[in-house]
Amino acid sequence: MYLMVDIEADGPIPGDYSMISLGAVVVEPALDRVFSARLRPISERWIPEALAVSGHSRQDTLAFADPREEMQRFADWLRTLGPGKPPVFVADNNGFDWMFVCWYFHHFLGACPLGHSSQNLGSLYKGLVKDARASFKHLRKTTHTHDPVDDARGNAEAMLQLQQLGLAIRWD
Repeated sequence: MYLMVDIEADGPIPGDYSMISLGAVVVEPALDRVFSARLRPISERWIPEALAVSGHSRQDTLAFADPREEMQRFADWLRTLGPGKPPVFVADNNGFDWMFVCWYFHHFLGACPLGHSSQNLGSLYKGLVKDARASFKHLRKTTHTHDPVDDARGNAEAMLQLQQLGLAIRWD
């Protein structure tokens, strides 16, 4: 099972800065298994330009939910996806998104239920079309809004389109 994830943050690294929202969509034709969270900042540091991308103000984010509770809720939701191996974490910029999600899981819950690795959607596409400069973004149907659920859904739509290019995707 593949899990498309997107996050928004108020800075470039976890710990010093905060993940303020998280969206995840199971990559399958229905795209109806979705998780969403908004997390209160964990740091006094934030970069206004980074936060502005999300469309939220600092004041907005201070009213978001407790990050420990939201990460527990995410872990609980992941368990509902079924027993066995954890879903494969996929993102448009997996280096950024994975860094925050993994750090938050370890910091707040002591372990990451998603394992120890991730995949980059852009790299999958580049390999399939054999062009290191190619972009998959034209394959999205859902508009990229910087709402992490919208963005994860659009990226999941694009990943489903990769089947037509020969990517073998299993739903089990």
